[in-house]
Amino acid sequence: MSGSSHQAVGAIVGTLLILVHAAALLQKDCSQWIQKFPRSRTWGTALLLMAATWTFFLVRRMDLGEFANLRTIALGSVVLAALLTWLFLEEFLAARSTGFLALLAADPILNSCILWPLNYRLPLVVLAYICILCGVVWAGMPYLMRDQIAWLTASSWRWNIAAGVGVVVGCIILSCSFLGT
Repeated sequence: MSGSSHQAVGAIVGTLLILVHAAALLQKDCSQWIQKFPRSRTWGTALLLMAATWTFFLVRRMDLGEFANLRTIALGSVVLAALLTWLFLEEFLAARSTGFLALLAADPILNSCILWPLNYRLPLVVLAYICILCGVVWAGMPYLMRDQIAWLTASSWRWNIAAGVGVVVGCIILSCSFLGT
């Protein structure tokens, strides 16, 4: 990794966290929208397409070592798995697809932290492992995302605290990405 790649990843992740959580904090109808999100077929299809495309290109450029002759089968399996998921797992498709993307996003985040000083990379590494944990749970038990969202949106103070914490974490990651160079 180059010296600026961890800075770029930290800046992107921090900025995204700030923007998404600030929007959740400022727009009161976000909590109503997010309650419908786990069962949204439209969002599920879009996110599944993103996850399948990301996985396809990841497998395509990955070093498979002695299994390189199976690359075509692996690529076909990615497409087939995405198609079968879309056809037969339509219940909570958005929640599952969000889990897939969370798992995929953790890899470049962790890879960018390798050459970063420990005290500056810690917030980003913790966030990456939270992504892994949430990704596994949401992909395997997507109804838990619905339950988590229902708990979070049950009262406005929970929603505001969660959005505020997201903004603060985004600011910490953004500042660490520039201080840790």
